[in-house]
Amino acid sequence: MSKMLRPILTLAILVLALGTLNAQDRYGSKLDPLIERGMKDQKIPGLAVGVVQNGRLVYSRGFGVMKLGEPAPITPDTLFHMASVTKPFIATAVMQLTELGKIDLDAPVTKYLSYFRLEDQRYKTITVRQMLTHTSGIPDTEDYHWDKPEYDDGALERYVRSLVQTRLQSEPGTKFTYSDVAYEVLGDVVSKVSGVSVEDYVDQHILKPLGMSSSTLLINKADPLKLATGYTKGKDVSLGGVELRFHGAVRAIKFYPYNRAHTPSSNLHSSVVDMARWAIANMNRGELDGHRILDSSTYDLMWQRRGPRAGKASIGISWFLGELDGEKSVFHDGGDDGFRTMLVMVPERKFAFISMANCDYMGDTLTAKLVEAAFQLSK
Repeated sequence: MSKMLRPILTLAILVLALGTLNAQDRYGSKLDPLIERGMKDQKIPGLAVGVVQNGRLVYSRGFGVMKLGEPAPITPDTLFHMASVTKPFIATAVMQLTELGKIDLDAPVTKYLSYFRLEDQRYKTITVRQMLTHTSGIPDTEDYHWDKPEYDDGALERYVRSLVQTRLQSEPGTKFTYSDVAYEVLGDVVSKVSGVSVEDYVDQHILKPLGMSSSTLLINKADPLKLATGYTKGKDVSLGGVELRFHGAVRAIKFYPYNRAHTPSSNLHSSVVDMARWAIANMNRGELDGHRILDSSTYDLMWQRRGPRAGKASIGISWFLGELDGEKSVFHDGGDDGFRTMLVMVPERKFAFISMANCDYMGDTLTAKLVEAAFQLSK
């Protein structure tokens, strides 16, 4: 590097750093009081929040603690169970294999998994696309068996094989029916088509290329010193063999929400720092730091409104599509025992909001207030 360029580069780095610091303070002046008040009102043990603007993580802070009674604070590097925010990663894996010509979105799933069977014979017509868009008619999971976790490589295939008594809730392709079950099947499709476990595939083709160095789908690969403890409210009481939950005091969850049979729907562990990289890559339509995970044109397909509406939003390929102040938003939230997560993007504005709570009772109203406040500040 020439001696003349060195001072210019140093100045540019300083300007960029000062801009990030100023943005951190600007967002903090509005978001910090909302977060602190909401956490106090709702007795939230810990919360991590991030805001992306124009390709940079401009605000990232942790509040509260990883585990009640212990001093370790929540930080932007704390790992959370991401729950259903996992699903777009699985959909991205499917789309990568589609780009390579290894998966046909409109082919029946049985083309890739000969052992996929349901009690309802209409299963034979269910396509990969219908599973991706929650229009397969397959019901949601009723019991994740967090109390009986499986850790071996065969857990996912065993689960798919166990669906033989499952009946469809609707004719495939006609209604929106949110289904973790369908995403477990899709994860097994990724595994069988690629020849490696779905965890290894996502790690090799998405997490590593994007520099999401702390993120993993395998709990035994998550840094235990960074992993937040999950919390719920009240206690479970058994009356006449029926489990009842009474809301009240905050308590640690009885069983951590991990079972390898449910990796494709729920098992991503990630941080604000890593999820910011994921958001930036998606808003860049598949590219980050010279690494491309999807063709740009694939986002036209993934973010296209299709089929029946999903409540107030529409569904694309794994992503929910809505509006934020009249502008198109792309989002997915997650919720399992002990955790609530959210990622909202406004691609045209290069804006994203990330939140992760280590409790399962954080209200949607607080999340909505934080998203709206952050978006207004980005203008």
